[in-house]
Amino acid sequence: MQAPADIAKTIVDPTAYQDGRIHDALAWLRKEAPVAKIVSDAYSPFWIVTRHADVMEAELRAADFSSGDKPVTLPSDDAAMAKGESTVPVARTLVNMDGAEHRAFRKLAQGYFMPQNLRKLEGRIRQLARRSVDHMASLGGECDFVKEVALDFPLRVIMEILGIPEEDEGLMMKMTQEMFGGEDKDLSRDGAQGDAAAIRAGIRAAVIAQMPYFIAMIEDRKANPRDDLASIIANGEVNGSPIGMAEAIGYYIITATAGHDTTSNTTAGGLWALAERPELLAELKADPSLIPGHVDESVRWASSVRHFMRGATADVQLGGTQIAKGDWVMLSYLSANRDESVFTDPFTYDVRRPANKHIAFGYGPHVCIGQHLGRMEMRIFWEELLPRLSSLELADTAMLSAATFVGGPKHVPIRYTMA
Repeated sequence: MQAPADIAKTIVDPTAYQDGRIHDALAWLRKEAPVAKIVSDAYSPFWIVTRHADVMEAELRAADFSSGDKPVTLPSDDAAMAKGESTVPVARTLVNMDGAEHRAFRKLAQGYFMPQNLRKLEGRIRQLARRSVDHMASLGGECDFVKEVALDFPLRVIMEILGIPEEDEGLMMKMTQEMFGGEDKDLSRDGAQGDAAAIRAGIRAAVIAQMPYFIAMIEDRKANPRDDLASIIANGEVNGSPIGMAEAIGYYIITATAGHDTTSNTTAGGLWALAERPELLAELKADPSLIPGHVDESVRWASSVRHFMRGATADVQLGGTQIAKGDWVMLSYLSANRDESVFTDPFTYDVRRPANKHIAFGYGPHVCIGQHLGRMEMRIFWEELLPRLSSLELADTAMLSAATFVGGPKHVPIRYTMA
């Protein structure tokens, strides 16, 4: 079924993800057309998959729904090449790989992100969390939580893991915002909210701008290996051969950007939820055993990665709908994480969900390699903040970013008192 024109227009409109209109469109699709064709003027036609079960099935059927032969995000656009634009990834990352290649490259750093290894980092992560909470306490009881806290803490963690010096924080933040903020006029590289082609050009330019920095890092870690993730990647081998420069850069880029941006978005979303729910803040302060539930619910609630795109490698069926070989397919995690058939009262923020089956970290072969780190960071942050936070409220209107792919709160102005 082809989605109605107004629904299709909403799905590809970044501002719909900012003002909440997207949720009405996705709810309609889940009920009326869970696998629907989206036809718009902005992008190539594609299928959108909106139900939790269908998204999980597509993720598990990675041989049928490929990440390697088509763009993996909507702003890239499947038909851009026909318009004279390049769709070749500037740097290859895990999200652009499939099958044996994906498994081999994932294995290179997977051990680093396993819980047993991350436990060695917990003490240092707690120091960084305490530093951020101390900074928040020094601000006089009012701040934009995104700008002053949520952006900085996960960035500092990932920079230490990679071995990037603290003086380069500003550069890393600028790179990340330009890469993921291309659809938002306040975050984009040129400060404009342009058409799809301009957005693609800005994102590509942001990635290219990062390359000299990471090339220099690779060369340094090859010559002077250290005890950090950057050295593991730079000196890594895949199938007995040294990792290629494009793949090493891709590993750095995805770790240095996605490795903190999604955690920042989720932490800000969780704080926003508490600012609107003083009774929940009191419950969390009284019972710290609820913190893991708060973390998982904030991950579901924020769904910072809104989608990934896949390419059908054969004529396949999904959700009772026939999809042709070569078709482009959007897996909507934002929709799956509000699926009424899986989540009771999905638009209620509930830290006591008995089994929070969100798929905000993805599912199947491409599940997020850093999910355990993200959960650890957020748990530690709330363990440090909540005992010191006496009161909390919004000081002004909070706002989400305009983004179809990766997004979250860009302003959460708060007023608070700290013990």
